[in-house]
Amino acid sequence: MTQLTNDVEKHTALYVEAFNAGDADAVNAFYTEDAVAVWEPGQPLTGQARIDSVKEFLAHRPRMTAVPRQSFVTGDTALLIVDWQIDTVDEDGNPEHLEGVGVDVLRKGADGHWRYAVDDPYGQAE
Repeated sequence: MTQLTNDVEKHTALYVEAFNAGDADAVNAFYTEDAVAVWEPGQPLTGQARIDSVKEFLAHRPRMTAVPRQSFVTGDTALLIVDWQIDTVDEDGNPEHLEGVGVDVLRKGADGHWRYAVDDPYGQAE
């Protein structure tokens, strides 16, 4: 079950919990309808392409750790800087380790819950 939050400080931990559970529907609920995700640098995904990418990636049963480094909130917008690591397997089944410093923009919805508007896990590398 999706556990969205009105506490921006808890957002990352709840996202990681849904991600590690492999629950694509719960993970996708953490995004605004028009969210942009840049999981491959220079290749932004939106809409159904973003939703499908989550399902495809979670099929490999990745495990994530993520620790917010900084958060800034103004009104209904938040900026999170997050150190993250993912251990998964590549298309051939070989172990693959991914890591980065994400730059995420969250928006607070009418329901009071925070959701990603922009998810850029390699934000500081570009």
